[in-house]
Amino acid sequence: MALVNYYGTGRRKTSVARVRLVPGEGNIVINGRPLDQYFGLKTLELIIKQPLNVTGTIGKYDVLAKVAGGGTTGQAGAIRHGIARALLKVDQEYRPSLKKAGLLTRDPREKERRKYGLKKARKASQFSKR
Repeated sequence: MALVNYYGTGRRKTSVARVRLVPGEGNIVINGRPLDQYFGLKTLELIIKQPLNVTGTIGKYDVLAKVAGGGTTGQAGAIRHGIARALLKVDQEYRPSLKKAGLLTRDPREKERRKYGLKKARKASQFSKR
C-alpha cells in the first residue's frame, strides 16, 4: 500500500520549511524531533497548528517538516505557511477558509540592511554636543 504524501514549501524571513503531510493521527515532527521538544513556547505551537485548526484536520494528518534558517519565530511561520500550502493539495475546498485567515500569503517582511555610518539599519550613535 502506497502512502499518500502532500508537500508544501513555506517561507518566512530567512527560514525555509519543507512540509510533508501524511495521513495519520496528528503527530508533528520537526527536524526529527517532536513539536514540544523543538519549540519550547506554546505560542509557537499554536502558530504551527493554526492551518489544521482552521480546516478542521487536526487529527487526520501527521506533519513531517524540515526547516532551516532564521530564528524560532521565523521557522514557526515558515512551517505554518508550508502546512497551509500542503493542505491546498489535499483539497481545494480549504482555500477560502485558509485565505480568509491569511495563511496562504507569504509574509514579505525582511530585515532591513545595515547602512554605513550607523550602528544598525536606522540606529545612529548617540549625539554628543562636545
